[in-house]
Amino acid sequence: MRLPVAAGLAFILAWASVPAHAFAPDRSPRPALRVSSEVVLTASAQIANRAFERWIGGFRGRAIGQGIRPAVFDAAFQGVRYDTEVIQRDRNQSEFTKQIWEYLDSAVSETRVRNGKAALRDNRRLLAEIEARYGVEAEVVVAIWGLESAYGAYKGNTPIIAALATLAFDGRRGRFFEEQLIAALRILQAGDVRARDMTGSWAGAMGHTQFIPTSYLAYAQDFRGDGRRDIWSDDPTDALASTAAYLARFGWTKGQPWGLEVQLPRGFDYGQTGERIKKPVSAWMRAGVRDARGARVPDYGRASILLPAGAQGAAFMIFDNFHVIERYNAADAYVIGVGHLADRIAGGPPIRASWPVGDRPLRFDEKQEMQQRLTRAGFDTEGVDGIIGPNTIAAIRAFQRSVGMTPDGYASYEILRRLR
Repeated sequence: MRLPVAAGLAFILAWASVPAHAFAPDRSPRPALRVSSEVVLTASAQIANRAFERWIGGFRGRAIGQGIRPAVFDAAFQGVRYDTEVIQRDRNQSEFTKQIWEYLDSAVSETRVRNGKAALRDNRRLLAEIEARYGVEAEVVVAIWGLESAYGAYKGNTPIIAALATLAFDGRRGRFFEEQLIAALRILQAGDVRARDMTGSWAGAMGHTQFIPTSYLAYAQDFRGDGRRDIWSDDPTDALASTAAYLARFGWTKGQPWGLEVQLPRGFDYGQTGERIKKPVSAWMRAGVRDARGARVPDYGRASILLPAGAQGAAFMIFDNFHVIERYNAADAYVIGVGHLADRIAGGPPIRASWPVGDRPLRFDEKQEMQQRLTRAGFDTEGVDGIIGPNTIAAIRAFQRSVGMTPDGYASYEILRRLR
């Protein structure tokens, strides 16, 4: 997630003497209880703010102990209060995850493709300079820009210090958010941005390409050498350069695709799919794999076959650059979204294969239940965390083989139904 650069994609979320869940507002009340619930909410917020102020006092000492000047801290925290909206957004994330085809319908919509082509055209000279310096194709940088902030249209207007302080006080992921808060104060101390201009997502990501503070400190670029690494203003120069620098730092190979859509032959061994199995392109060609048009794939290096929606959906051959984008955001859907959007911006075609659109996504608790049931049935997932990673995929494949299903490793509701 790495913790992702783009923590605003909501993968991030220290500790407090009083746990914030004691003060966090309840879900929306029933209409009949509206007045009394609002009174309770107001009282809870007042209590939370008093505890929050005590927490700030304790955190001030820790921040100064890590090199933050007292004047910088006091200026940054002037007027900062416990933000109930941040907590509500953290607590009320959807219990369902979008299926990949639903995600791609939005991430690579015709509007986003059209706007991406315009962004590429309007910033052609700048992007050419960035590509020359960092060796990352302009279309890839623009695609990340498009997914993170709709090409700068939605950078977020939440005050970062207040958001991070609220989340650190909340205590759910306190160590992480306190680290981000210290990093944000370091950014202010360096003079890259004023506190009132340091805005972003409710989860603490900032700027055109949504860097979290620690990633900003490590990778942000002052591309023109003006003494500031400015990712917040309307000018996207430093933000786009920072994104390219980040990808380059983690091994981007210019000229290699992130991946490409492929056709699998009849009788293909689905046990050979997944990120853990890498083979030369020539080996996949001998197995009968072809690109979406039926042609042979050039030798771009070792590759894996990825089936994000199982055997009934699109298949992709993915290369090392896929894993570089994963460093920005580890979700397969995001990586495919960035890669496919970049391809479309460059003039490539839509995905040709169909998707199993009748499937519904599993809730988080259902994913945990699936892991529990798989393990109890003798197909060990090596943990119950609700994350469908390589171990769970391997367990699903083994179960599918045992019941005569295609062993594609796809975590469908049908698998859960059979396990029940």
